[in-house]
Amino acid sequence: MLASGNDDIGARTPPIVHTRAYQQELLDESLHRNLVIALDTGSGKTHISVLRMKHEAEHNSQKVSWFIAPTVALVEQQFEVIKTAIPVSVGLVSGASEPNQWKDASLWRRILATHRIMVTTPQVLLDALHHAYVDMGSDIGLLVFDEAHHATGKHPYNMIMKNFYSALPPRTNLTSSNDRVRPMVLGLTASPIYGGNVDVAFRELEKNLDSTIRSSRVNREELAQHVHRPEFKHVLYASPIHAWDGLPSANYQALKAVVDAMNINEDPYVVSLRSRLARLQPGDDRRRLDQQLSRALDKQDTFSHKGMRDFARAAEDVCRELGPWAADWYVAMVVGRAKTAANPYNNIMSAWQEREKRYLLKILSRIRITTPSANPDDIVNRITPKVRALVDSLIVEEAQFRSRDEDYSGLVFVTRRDTVLALAELLRRIPETTQLFRLGCLLGSSSSFKRHSFLDITRNLIEDSQADILRDFKIGDKNLIVSTSVAEEGIDIQACGSVVRFDPPPNVVAWAQSRGRARRKRSSFIIMFEESSPQKVKEWEETERQMMAAYNDPSRDAMALVQDEEDFNDEGDYVEFEVASTGALLTLHSAIPHLNHFCAVIPSGGQNSHVPLYELDPPDYFEGWHSNPVRERTPYQGPWGATVRLPRALPKHLRQFTTPRIHSTKRKAEQHVAFLAYCELYKAGLLDQHLLPLSTAIEPDKKEEVEAMLAEVAKRASTARVSIQIDPFALSPGDVVAWFSHELTVEGLPTLRMFTRRPLPTFAQGDFPKLYVPKRGEVTMSISPTQLIPVTEEEESRARRYTYRLFSMLYGSRMERDNMDFPYLFLPTTDWPDETVWEERRQWQEERYSRGVTVQGEGRHISNAAILGEHFSYPCDLAIVRGANKFDKPLRLTSWRYDPLSAEEEERFREQYDMVPDMEITYPLMVVASLPKRRNFLIPFMDEKTDRRQSATQEDSPFLLHPRYALVELASQNELQYALTLPSILRWLTNALVVNHLRANLLAETPVSNVQLPLLLTAITAPISQELYHYQRLETLGDTVLKFLSSNQLYAEFPLWHEGYLSRKKDHAVANSNLAKEAVQKGLYKWIIRDRFVPRKWKPHYATLKTPADDVVEEQEAEAPVGPKDRKGKKKKKSAEELSTKMLADVVESLIGAAYEHGGFDLAIECARRFGLGLSWKTLSERIQEMHKVEDLDELPEQLGLVEQMLNYQFKRRTFLVQALTHASYQGDSAVMSLERLEFLGDCALDMIVTDYLYHAPGKNYSPGYMHIKKEAAVNSHILAYICLNASVAVESVMPTWSPETGLEIADDTQRVHLWQCLLHSSHRLLEDQNLTFARFQKHGPAIARALAEDSIYPWAALTSLQAPKFISDMVESILGAVYVDSMGSLDAVRGVMRSLGLMQIVERVVVEDVDVLHPVSRLEIWAAQQDPQRHVEYKIAKEKGQIKCVVLIDEEKLLEVSASYRSRVSEDEVRFTAAERAMKKLKVEDISVEDAYTVAENAVEGEDEGWGDVPAYE
Repeated sequence: MLASGNDDIGARTPPIVHTRAYQQELLDESLHRNLVIALDTGSGKTHISVLRMKHEAEHNSQKVSWFIAPTVALVEQQFEVIKTAIPVSVGLVSGASEPNQWKDASLWRRILATHRIMVTTPQVLLDALHHAYVDMGSDIGLLVFDEAHHATGKHPYNMIMKNFYSALPPRTNLTSSNDRVRPMVLGLTASPIYGGNVDVAFRELEKNLDSTIRSSRVNREELAQHVHRPEFKHVLYASPIHAWDGLPSANYQALKAVVDAMNINEDPYVVSLRSRLARLQPGDDRRRLDQQLSRALDKQDTFSHKGMRDFARAAEDVCRELGPWAADWYVAMVVGRAKTAANPYNNIMSAWQEREKRYLLKILSRIRITTPSANPDDIVNRITPKVRALVDSLIVEEAQFRSRDEDYSGLVFVTRRDTVLALAELLRRIPETTQLFRLGCLLGSSSSFKRHSFLDITRNLIEDSQADILRDFKIGDKNLIVSTSVAEEGIDIQACGSVVRFDPPPNVVAWAQSRGRARRKRSSFIIMFEESSPQKVKEWEETERQMMAAYNDPSRDAMALVQDEEDFNDEGDYVEFEVASTGALLTLHSAIPHLNHFCAVIPSGGQNSHVPLYELDPPDYFEGWHSNPVRERTPYQGPWGATVRLPRALPKHLRQFTTPRIHSTKRKAEQHVAFLAYCELYKAGLLDQHLLPLSTAIEPDKKEEVEAMLAEVAKRASTARVSIQIDPFALSPGDVVAWFSHELTVEGLPTLRMFTRRPLPTFAQGDFPKLYVPKRGEVTMSISPTQLIPVTEEEESRARRYTYRLFSMLYGSRMERDNMDFPYLFLPTTDWPDETVWEERRQWQEERYSRGVTVQGEGRHISNAAILGEHFSYPCDLAIVRGANKFDKPLRLTSWRYDPLSAEEEERFREQYDMVPDMEITYPLMVVASLPKRRNFLIPFMDEKTDRRQSATQEDSPFLLHPRYALVELASQNELQYALTLPSILRWLTNALVVNHLRANLLAETPVSNVQLPLLLTAITAPISQELYHYQRLETLGDTVLKFLSSNQLYAEFPLWHEGYLSRKKDHAVANSNLAKEAVQKGLYKWIIRDRFVPRKWKPHYATLKTPADDVVEEQEAEAPVGPKDRKGKKKKKSAEELSTKMLADVVESLIGAAYEHGGFDLAIECARRFGLGLSWKTLSERIQEMHKVEDLDELPEQLGLVEQMLNYQFKRRTFLVQALTHASYQGDSAVMSLERLEFLGDCALDMIVTDYLYHAPGKNYSPGYMHIKKEAAVNSHILAYICLNASVAVESVMPTWSPETGLEIADDTQRVHLWQCLLHSSHRLLEDQNLTFARFQKHGPAIARALAEDSIYPWAALTSLQAPKFISDMVESILGAVYVDSMGSLDAVRGVMRSLGLMQIVERVVVEDVDVLHPVSRLEIWAAQQDPQRHVEYKIAKEKGQIKCVVLIDEEKLLEVSASYRSRVSEDEVRFTAAERAMKKLKVEDISVEDAYTVAENAVEGEDEGWGDVPAYE
């Protein structure tokens, strides 16, 4: 990740550092010209660069300063210094960062826009320049090169300058600071030369960096005060004398004897090459192996042999340098470590192959090790004069510091890493140094995971990290470090009191750099020389004097820089390729790594990563050289040509490239052919405009962009005070103000006229919902089309009053008083029964109201029950009764009671009216009960088995009311029924009108607008609305349909793309962020139904309001659970449901699912086309035709007929079947690509078939959770591998036999050929994997077959025990893909093949017999989560002596343990699954359902992307 130094910039307090005069002198000069500042270590070069970058940040706001350091450690160190010193944003990127994230142009643009200074390794900048993510002229104002002396040859420093800096215009005649010109350059170094010729070295460095090398001239005296040059000392030691019979180390002699006896022909690598070569037919693969074998025998540089020889040489050097005891210790130590590493059950050196481990273990066991003596006298007597001289010097140095009452700190530089280890061990054991020195070792480190050297095992000897050792040295816990050259430059190491060069420095740079570490006052710099060897101290001092003179020579300032156009690589044939649109650059030197990266990102199907294969012309060895008794070679001096072969995942014309035999070196030939191949890949469209594989930059992630768009939508909605959800009743400016008449009919009720401002669409009868009314059961309803009868003003007035009265009887407390401005009006038709009776009662009450003779609580349409009863003879058809308050709970009258109350009843009755103590009880009394609790009549009854004519809920018991203290609504039973059901009817109508609005706008002029209303309504209804039907099931189906269609489109449109490109592009196309972005741009959010329908809080919609959003908010507030409180203790209000990326994406997918349900794939394509999604959409028939544009093969493999028998399918074009059976390793002459593309297509076809079956499974109506988990059981890699291993056909044949008794007979010799055996490949490893997997299938297959056919629980653990490699399951998917293409896109044909293979039967049984497919690991986790208190499950997996075991812990206590033989990583899954199954049996875990898994997963997931819990995701 990018480390940023811009966090809390204001809070950073830069340390106060006073700028010295010589620093200011050089800073001032660097403002006007490019400089390489040459100052000693410790003189403050970095401070000058910090001041220079600070000046740049203050005066150039458009361009960044770029600080480059050669190592990761230096980059991190300088980053900390810079971000602390300069109050601007500082970015850090190094080779330790994740590389793939830096292949995004938009990411780089954001970095450059938000940072003023970048600190990186040079390769990071070079790569960014090569791919045109950074433009040096436009983006960089200042380049700072730390350790600038590296800018020579092919170093990235020099590449940056040559390839990008030199091509820019010079900084002359600038019009502004933003001109696209060369940046300023500042170099920092303590030693600006490598060789001894100062003039030549200075000229080259100044030319390469376009700079002048300078040190301080004016302030030399001050500089000298701050640079403490150490006292130079040299120590002479006698040359070691060894006997003629060899070095006096017993262990070295034992090692050498074993190494000399090693036979290269026994090396496992050579044995493997010979074995593979014997099995291969003539061809490219055999030629390559032949060359590899000859090279291995000629060079004898196999991992094992070269490693053992290196070991012996290192031991010899240790013996000569340090003495026989050190050599004995070193050999014994390395052998011990190597035996541990070579143990087949040990994973210390994972890069070692198993055969190499066994071979090395055998070799090492032959070395007769003598344990070195631990006696100090023996150790001291067996050291060399050189070590003796070192010890004496260190003792003297330490004593001098102690005499001055100073703490000693020393650094000993040693050339070889192995010598560092042995020397440190000696110093720890020699009595004279043991007490004086606290030692640490620095060896350098490597972040590479590739195989290096046998001796890499010694890296593990140093337990402390480099950072820990440097820290301990800084704080004084260690006072002596023995180090390789890693400590010479760059690392922030404590100033030392003495620096000792145990080996003389190889050049003047090492001399200056190591001397710079001794920069304490009164420090010393000691070089050890053998008495008889030449001493170069005078030469180095003279070179340094010449450098100082050159720094301070003013005449050099006027010298023009040499513009030498000669290529720095001495290559006359240098070429480059530039992409005009971006400036991305491909050079000969970058071509090979670029091509390696391109091949590495091609999916490898679980096998080794793909690499380009190079062959030289002519080859290094003639064919069969390794078998020739006389192995001689005539040296070939060139020229050379080369051929490169790329993976079979590419089409034939992009697999092989050749350059002629015209190049002077082998390396140039390989560079040129890689350059040619990469250019052709770009021309074929397999690289982007930044010259990177498409898989790294097909499309950037749109998540942040979508979130910003949603925020803008919400901001607009808030500003305009309108809902982002469409209001279908709202009038737009210019609408005709008129009413349109319709008739609303509810089964069992008289017809009601309905007036709306817009004509309602014509609904089909199947569009209308059923109403579920207590005691009436399922009730139908309908709304007639618009009637051509004009609505008069008088009708409108009556309708307003009637609608107000109808709604107010139940919802009046939430309505606006006397506001009748509704967008919909109702009026009874003229033929309502009992309407005259009720009209008479209403007129009677109106007269009383107008005369002012009403009593408390009465109104125009509300009458006192006693007065009404007396006048109308106590009618029994009263619909709504209330208590004395008109806002009391509405009740229904069941009867009038004339019988007197018992004493007990009267007592209870008077308690009810305790507010009227002197109440007179008169008869009749009213017997009342609550209205039905059900108010949402769109939801079916809960219990389907009960009589639907009975109430779905238990009603309250009847009770009594006194008529004198009761009110009656003057409304009929029919009006009450409408008042109850109209909110549900209007809810459905509102949603239906939203669908109609969607049809008329987003889906206008597309056939998708014809999709049935129930499907579209379901598709746009979010689960948060709590409607009966919402989009989740359709979204699951639509998601699969979209992936299937996208895969078809991409497969056909991009025939050159390998599976990696196709998958990446498909994933981007169907990603939630992409779907959501298109949905926002199309305004889909306006039609998503998110508001909840809460009938008990319902009130009618008013035309003056634009949206019901406020009602929704109020309803949700009323029903929101108790949540967090604000500062005043009040509960925070819950706002209306916010849009999210996932919701928008889900609706797009559900619309596609609805289109598929209504009109199949072609209609789903029309829906997808409406949203675009970055794909070119054609019908499936068109795409299938494009898939068939391939050439048929002339020669076909013999086994195709057998495969067709297994599949029970006859291919019309067998070319597709050949491709489906061709592995990437196959080296035959076939032109077909490998199977990965067809596997990509077959995977989505299989997914489509299974999801479609689960969605439509009769009587199931599976939830998304069920569909997902059952699908995972049906299409995971384990079951597909089982299907592949199980598929076979009998091949009938006969074999003549003879015996003395019967003579010659013909015997049946029928054999079975299995599907896995028909894979075309050229890999010995793959063949071994096949045979091992089939052996496991033969052992476990019968039990798996029985479980799949009979068991009620899915056999997860048994299937995992097959441990099948991925390529076996890939075969099934690629074959299904081939069938799909060959059958012109027939999924029925694919289903037929699935049935022939037995896969469809497994899917059907999982559904029909409701097989429990919940994964054992998931089941145990769910069980633990459901316990009270919750339990914690943990699996601990460990490998030991060829076994792998899994321990199940419940709340940290061991429950059980399972072990098995370790064969591969899949063994971990096997023991874990088995352990989970046994744990369930032991704990008696039962009754855990898939729904439980889905619920637990939903509860566990936070954020917008839902998961499926601990259900394993299988490929």
